[in-house]
Amino acid sequence: GRCARCGENVVGEGTGCTAMDQVFHVECFTCMMCNNKLRGQPFYAVEKKAYCEPCYINTLEQCSVCAKPIMERILRATGKAYHPHCFTCVMCRRSLDGIPFTVDAGGNIHCIEDFHKKFAPRCSVCKEPIMPAPGQEETVRIVALDRDFHVQCYRCEDCGGLLSEGDNQGCYPLDGHILCKTCNSARI
Repeated sequence: GRCARCGENVVGEGTGCTAMDQVFHVECFTCMMCNNKLRGQPFYAVEKKAYCEPCYINTLEQCSVCAKPIMERILRATGKAYHPHCFTCVMCRRSLDGIPFTVDAGGNIHCIEDFHKKFAPRCSVCKEPIMPAPGQEETVRIVALDRDFHVQCYRCEDCGGLLSEGDNQGCYPLDGHILCKTCNSARI
């Protein structure tokens, strides 16, 4: 047959070899990058082109976290390539393969829970982050006097009664204090 590399006839005992369903002269069956002979050596075929192992590894995409070549499944996110086990939350280090995630302004990857813990507004009463309830995507918070509150923390500072939008249940601020109508009247 004809050599797939040079096009000349392959004649004579021991002068040819077969690889990738093609015939080659032994001298022509070489790595596409470094030209090392591949007969009897492990090689990688990419689009009918043969590569020795070191050259093949150099053609692979590298993980943007560990910088090692990605030999198996590539996880693509944020315009970059990752090993699935390297794609993790910057805070808890949990793998985010197949899990919803978000990215902060600095390009750091977070699981949703840790993103909220880090960036959510903090309640001015309990100082905890105001986050969506489990299974919810929306956050419910109350803002009064330029302060943030959990719904359950939005209470009169004097009597501790829960404030809401109902009749006589609203907030009646006085001198920067969050008060119910009754306690506001008592202070005046």
